[in-house]
Amino acid sequence: MLQLFLIAFRNLGTHRRRTLLLGGAIASVTALLVILMGLSTGMKESMLRSATTLSTGHVNVAGFYKVTAGQAAPVVTGYPAILEQIRKDVPELDFAVQRGRGWLKVVSETSSIQVGVGGIDIQSEPGLRQVLQIRAGALDGLAESGTVLLFEKQAKKLNVQVGESVTLAAQTLRGASNTVDARVVAIAADMGMLSDFGIFVPSDTLRSLYQFKSDTAGALLLYLKDIRHVPVVQARLRQTLTDAGHTVMDHDPRAFFMKFETVNREAWTGQRLDITNWEDEISFITWTLTALNSLTGVLIFVLMVIIGVGIMNTLWIAIRERTREIGTLRAIGMQRTRVLLMFVFEALLLGLLGTLAGASAGLVLCLAVNAMAVHVPEVVAVFIMSDTLNLAVHPSSIVGAMAFITACTTAISLIPSFLAARLKPVTAMHHIG
Repeated sequence: MLQLFLIAFRNLGTHRRRTLLLGGAIASVTALLVILMGLSTGMKESMLRSATTLSTGHVNVAGFYKVTAGQAAPVVTGYPAILEQIRKDVPELDFAVQRGRGWLKVVSETSSIQVGVGGIDIQSEPGLRQVLQIRAGALDGLAESGTVLLFEKQAKKLNVQVGESVTLAAQTLRGASNTVDARVVAIAADMGMLSDFGIFVPSDTLRSLYQFKSDTAGALLLYLKDIRHVPVVQARLRQTLTDAGHTVMDHDPRAFFMKFETVNREAWTGQRLDITNWEDEISFITWTLTALNSLTGVLIFVLMVIIGVGIMNTLWIAIRERTREIGTLRAIGMQRTRVLLMFVFEALLLGLLGTLAGASAGLVLCLAVNAMAVHVPEVVAVFIMSDTLNLAVHPSSIVGAMAFITACTTAISLIPSFLAARLKPVTAMHHIG
């Protein structure tokens, strides 16, 4: 077997120009695949990091409360008891926070905007401290009632700075209009689409605005020690909360604000819980990942077809040039299987060397892009929820890309290799002679 590898390696070295041309093509495809996988993974990680900071946990226990059949509010009543049960039922839990949810109008002296609002207890929000980049003011200012955090684009539109006041206006659960004044204590860097339509205020300020009781929250955001446990935890909570007497809504994989029309049409009143995960809550923007993955698949398929044709043509030429060699090897007793393996090993070595070079080049390029902190256009930042390009390349992804392309090149070589093995010694020698 080692002898066949040495023969294959010698043949690649003998036809150096052909080997470099085909190996370079394989390397280019591998590098492109590594870069595209890094881009897709980086986008997903940026989305996960931003989304699970701004609007969702890994798993969310939220819900709707209806005073009348046609008027729903995104609230969970009596949340402390529910949170206590969750802590008992979910040993995978790392930490949990309660968030208020709402939609309101922010009015300054010169302008106004409509945004979603999150009510938070800043002392219980380690994720916000890690992800939000404060451009002005201080995040700890949200510990004081009657304060607000804005993002840069919102502050610019409202023409306000830290220390100035804005008015928050919203309708209560019973349809009455209410307002509160809030002082801007922090302005954070934009984080894409979610930061365009969201602000943060202290939980008691939000409750005061909507006239909610102190045991009312918008959602309980659960952060797990291992995100891979999300499906298991989500399914378990649906069962345990139902067993505890709560009415749990059927799973609807959409963001909570996209469910109002459906919920308002349903003829029920009171409290119902809605258990979702982070992918559900940002489903309205994950289509960008789906589109990128689809484009990657199409592009790699086209390139692999081109590489496949090149490998087949190269092996056909090699077989024609080495027909006498094949005939001689068969004449001295080499079995057809060993002839087949000789050409397969040649394609295998070509694939391994080409993918190794391509994966190395792709990895270096990804690391260089990350080191340079390349800023992306605003329209791109809206979807990836980050103002810099992040290419996340993991060892398993690199090995997977190398194995996939090497397997493809080896499989493609089977047809000409099989035909070479079927050459009869006498025919091969007669053809050359």
